[in-house]
Amino acid sequence: VVNKPKGMVVHPGNGNPDGTLVNAIMAKCKEGLSGIGGEIRPGIVHRLDKDTSGLLIVAKNDKAHIAMSEQIKDRKVKKTYIALVKGIVAEKEATINMPIGRSTKDRKKMAVTKNGKEAITHFKVLDRYQRNKHTYSLLEVKIDTGRTHQIRVHMAQIGHPVIGDGVYSNGKNEFEIEGQCLHARKLEFKHPITGKLMQLEAPLPLYFQTLLKQLEAYRIEENM
Repeated sequence: VVNKPKGMVVHPGNGNPDGTLVNAIMAKCKEGLSGIGGEIRPGIVHRLDKDTSGLLIVAKNDKAHIAMSEQIKDRKVKKTYIALVKGIVAEKEATINMPIGRSTKDRKKMAVTKNGKEAITHFKVLDRYQRNKHTYSLLEVKIDTGRTHQIRVHMAQIGHPVIGDGVYSNGKNEFEIEGQCLHARKLEFKHPITGKLMQLEAPLPLYFQTLLKQLEAYRIEENM
């Protein structure tokens, strides 16, 4: 399991032949990775967007890859994210259950669409802030499904896009951060070989911690 930094692409693709997470892991794991993902995506069991930081599982052999893929398919891998979004989210906790598919207006984007695949996102509000005219909510987010851009699409759909998301919001933010404030903080799964319960956590990256410290003085005290 690796802690991917923001700004790093997971595997080679159009415009990103090298400098990817796969390139880095292959340089480290001389004994090789699982071949199920093919030459371009060796070992990659699931993905994180380029500008999402945090924990990512990589399979070192085919047996591990198959076992982890089964756990993900059966929704036995628990993924927890931290997100800073625009606006005051009214609910303390809620579930978004809206199908996601390729956008018909822009093929590079995903969208909530009736013909999309099932996508379920649970969130809990950790803090709310008001700074000048701007308001924000800090969320703990858990996903049952792993659709492309799922959290970003769902949050934008309910009117609370992730701060810094240049695709599903205007991307403008008073913090002048590039890339979305979205971090894959925790992973819980059974080790694919030993069956032991694995619980892993990655601290928020420094830019995210700094931003929250800036907002601390603007925290809305609530009787929650």
